[in-house]
Amino acid sequence: MMKQRRIELLAPAKNLDCGLAAIDHGADAVYIGGPSFGARAAAGNSLEDIDHLVQYAHLFHAKVYVTVNTILKDEELDQTKQMIEELYRMGVDALIVQDMALMEMDLPPIPLHASTQMDNRTVEKVRFEHQIGFQQTVLARELSLKQIRQIHEEVPDIKLEAFVHGALCVSFSGQCYVSQACFGRSANRGECAQFCRLPFDLVDTAGKVIVRKKHLLSMRDLNQSDCLEDLLDAGISSLKIEGRLKDVGYVKNVTAYYRQRLDEIFNRRPEYTRASSGISHLSFQPQLDKSFSRGFTHYFLFGRQENQSQQRIHDTISSMDTPKSMGEEIGFVKEVKGNSMTVAGEKHFNNGDGVCFLDEDGTLHGFRVNKVEENRIYPQEMPKIKVRTKLFRNYDQEFEKMLARPSAERKIRVDMVLLDHPQGFTLNLTDEDGTMVSVNLEQAKEQARTLQDENLRKQLSKLGNTPFEMRKIEIQCSDNWFIPSSQIAELRRKGIEKLLIARRSSYPQEHYTMPKTTIPFMTEELTYLGNVMNGKAYTFYERHGVKKIAPAFERQEPMHVPVMFCKHCIRFSMGWCPVHQKGHSLFKEPYYLVSTDGQRFQLEFDCKHCQMKVYK
Repeated sequence: MMKQRRIELLAPAKNLDCGLAAIDHGADAVYIGGPSFGARAAAGNSLEDIDHLVQYAHLFHAKVYVTVNTILKDEELDQTKQMIEELYRMGVDALIVQDMALMEMDLPPIPLHASTQMDNRTVEKVRFEHQIGFQQTVLARELSLKQIRQIHEEVPDIKLEAFVHGALCVSFSGQCYVSQACFGRSANRGECAQFCRLPFDLVDTAGKVIVRKKHLLSMRDLNQSDCLEDLLDAGISSLKIEGRLKDVGYVKNVTAYYRQRLDEIFNRRPEYTRASSGISHLSFQPQLDKSFSRGFTHYFLFGRQENQSQQRIHDTISSMDTPKSMGEEIGFVKEVKGNSMTVAGEKHFNNGDGVCFLDEDGTLHGFRVNKVEENRIYPQEMPKIKVRTKLFRNYDQEFEKMLARPSAERKIRVDMVLLDHPQGFTLNLTDEDGTMVSVNLEQAKEQARTLQDENLRKQLSKLGNTPFEMRKIEIQCSDNWFIPSSQIAELRRKGIEKLLIARRSSYPQEHYTMPKTTIPFMTEELTYLGNVMNGKAYTFYERHGVKKIAPAFERQEPMHVPVMFCKHCIRFSMGWCPVHQKGHSLFKEPYYLVSTDGQRFQLEFDCKHCQMKVYK
């Protein structure tokens, strides 16, 4: 018999509404921030809301993960432990964590997942995480398929999670300190100031301006929707959508899109199966270009050189250089006349649409559509715009209205069998996961004057607002008995009620106590890159053989160290990479990024490790 691997579509939740929508639109799991200590300080949620989400998700055998992935101060550890105990009591399936202090605490037996903030890039790091008890690890976004496959082959017993959609950080996650260095806001404590989305001048050591006011560190958004099968074959079991700050419309649309793509793969590839139950019935057709994006990229999934020929990771001197959402291309300006313009293209416009364009200097402008007459649009305020300018729709009024309404219903398939026996009748109900219950109706039998099958099926099928939908009904009675419709309805109601209770009690909750290990860490020295913020984390690394441990950047800022480590390379983007492109620049190194407020950041190119480092 073929062994199946359960594949999880993991969706983000800014709040309870987003979490419920993610489940309804097909997520197998949801990740959400708790009241505190998640890596998005602006996306905290009450314990009551998380409890509500857990109860709803578990009905569909979907999971809820809570992010506790910041580095913690000593005085925060007791509060963190209390919060985790509450999360465990309400049935949260796992915590996504960064701080190794948690490994030194007496936590309840809740599974832990290694956050991408732990900088999970190598076989050695993932193997260590597996050995000390992590059940799942979130890989760095920069890894190629080849690197992912190697990690899976070397450490096959840990589940691998990879981002497949959403915003990209230009720095390796957990290794970015520029926000702390410049603004006193630590990315490792959920307070990133999004320094990488700012415009910069690029200058050489002589002060010559190479590029002026471009978003040189602002990545396009990730979109691996056409590479999902490659990721599964490489060993990924959890496919993660970024977006814990995104609105509910984004969550609905993107989750539904990836659900459809995955189900198409499962239909062809029976060795893969979905990790939760139920079918999502949509009232719309999901479209990725309708939701927020800065343009799409595969990033480094196919390696650096392949990206150069297929889809460059980021064109720093492109006219599309903007950290804002451009949306879908809808055509170009054919004619400008008075307070309106004619658009050449096949897209249909709606009153209230948001439209944007880039002027000759690459500056983004936008306007709202006030009125539409065929292919002529009348903006609320007419912008200065030239003929042949490309137009993009970054807000589709009708699509957003549709998403604002209930747009999906998730249903669990159920089979029913009605039988008779000497005392009356029995209704057996079996859901798609094999959960089975029986309810009885004690009643004297009476011959019916007309055939009853059709009426019995009709009454049993009325599942209404329950989370179930009928898959199959069998009437296995020895004769054509009469049963009043009211009694059949009551039998059905009691059966569904009992099935709901049985599903909740049979939910496959995982319990796992992290072992106390002394397995040697990969190195005997930890610099500020180890993010050791508290005494318990210090004890953890000391117990695992680390002899020299520097404090976290946030505790003691070291001098003359990189504040960002990037796979993205500006020199490569400019075509000057001496390794991959054999390129050469007429400008003198070192190069500097200069922000609009005059701060200078030196770039260093580490070709041996194929990285770019940024110094403040």
